[in-house]
Formats: sequence, structure tokens, C-alpha cells
Amino acid sequence: MKADPAAQRKLLELAKVDAELNRINHRRRTLPELERIGTAEREVREKRDALVSAQTSLDDLQREVDRLESEVDQVRSRQQRDRQMMDSTGSSKQLEDLEHEMQSLSRREAELEDDMLEVMERREAQETDVSHAREAVNAAESELADAQHSRDEAVADLDSDEAKRSAEREALVSGLPEDLLNLYERIRAQRGTGAGFFQGSRCGACRLEVDRAALASIREAAEDEVIRCEECGAIMVRTKESGL
Repeated sequence: MKADPAAQRKLLELAKVDAELNRINHRRRTLPELERIGTAEREVREKRDALVSAQTSLDDLQREVDRLESEVDQVRSRQQRDRQMMDSTGSSKQLEDLEHEMQSLSRREAELEDDMLEVMERREAQETDVSHAREAVNAAESELADAQHSRDEAVADLDSDEAKRSAEREALVSGLPEDLLNLYERIRAQRGTGAGFFQGSRCGACRLEVDRAALASIREAAEDEVIRCEECGAIMVRTKESGL
């Protein structure tokens, strides 16, 4: 293939822009903010799970307190009823039975109140745990939001750079011969780099030196001949600085 030497030299600019676009895409995939977000998301899930567990334990303790309060109320209601019966009864036998029941109810009330006090103390401690767990969730969510904000800023910068480079690329390809551009694009798609500067005896795309026979052939080639590297297949662009 033949192509105007000036058009071939433009391929070096195009390859430079493409390399920058590749770096931008690589940077986009490997942003440190992405790893930070992943870590923060795992932390948020763990902290939320811990909060749910702590809240569930607190709810269980509250139900236990409610149950004990209900039993205490029942005992006190029974005591109140027995007092009324003691005040109205004239039977010594019934009075004695009521006194025994009152003693049992008093012991039961004391036991329930002791149990309730112990559960209420545990509930108070669990409320502190829930508060700490909620604070941990808020802190983790804040860290995630910060990481996402940093990611968004980094992506916005990359988008801006990409837009500039893409505009430069459009301007470059619009002035290239179609057959030369198609060859460049095909090589780039297959090998990653479509063209490189040839200097001395080295391909600028793969950085490998050509052998003596190939070098002699390159020196003899017409200025408009499109030369390709035997190693990487890239177009080797010759300029006055190539040293041929």
C-alpha cells in the first residue's frame, strides 16, 4: 500500500491520541475510588446487619418487659380483689385462705419485679448498643457517600479528557485517506497499536529492532510506501528523524 508521507505522519498523532484514550479507559476501570466504594458498601451492609441484630434483641427485651409488666398488673389486680374480699368476708376460714393467697401473691410480685428490673437493665444496655450501631451505620453511609462523590468527580474529569481527545481524533481521521485509516484501525483492533515511529532500526509500536535485511528493505522503500513491522504488524512511520 502507498500513502502520502504527510498522511502517514498523521498516524503518529492519531496513535498518540488513541494511546491517551486507552489510558483514560484504563483509568476509568481502575479508579481507586471504585475499590474504596466496594469496601464502603461492604461496611454499610455489615453495619446495617449489626443494627438489625441489635434492634431485634432490643425488641425481644421490650416484649419481655411488656410481658412481666402484664403479669405484675395481673398479680396486683388479684391482690386488690383479695383485699376487697377480706374486708367483706365474715368467715375466718375464708379470711385465712385469703391471707395465704396474699402472701403468695406478694412473693410472686416481688419475683416478677426483680425479673423485670433485671430485664430493664439489659434493655437499657441494649438501647446503648442500638445507638452505637446506628451511629456506625451513619458513619459507614457517610464514608460511602464521600467515596461515591470522589468517584463522580474523577469520572467527570475523565469524561472531559475523553471528550477533548475524541474531538482531536475526529479532526485527525477526517483528513486521512480511507484505505490508510482502515488499515490502521484494523491493526489497532487486532494488536492494540496501529502505528509507531520508526527510528534507527526500532519499531516505535513494539520497541523491537528489525533485522538487517528488513532494515535494508526499509531504506530502499519509496517514501510513500506503507511499511509494517514484521513483529507486531503496526505501521512504521518514517520521518526525517528516523535516521535512515
